[in-house]
Amino acid sequence: MHFQNLINTIKERRENLQVTQKDLAKLSGVGLRTLKQFESAKGNPTLQTIQKLSDALGLEICLRVKKQVVDETS
Repeated sequence: MHFQNLINTIKERRENLQVTQKDLAKLSGVGLRTLKQFESAKGNPTLQTIQKLSDALGLEICLRVKKQVVDETS
C-alpha cells in the first residue's frame, strides 16, 4: 500500500466514524500535531504511531510479500 493510500484510508475511516482529529489524538495517544501532519502528508510517522491510529479506528495493518514482476526482456 502506498503511503498516500494509507493516509487516505485512515482519514476516511476517521471521517466515516465522525471522529475529530482532536478526539482521535486523545483516543490513540498520538499527539494532535503529529496526527495533523500525518493527514496532510507532511509528517514521517513511525509504525507504532500508525498502529495506534489504526487500533483506535478499528483498522488492522497487514504486511504482504510483494508479487514478483517478471522481466520479459531477459
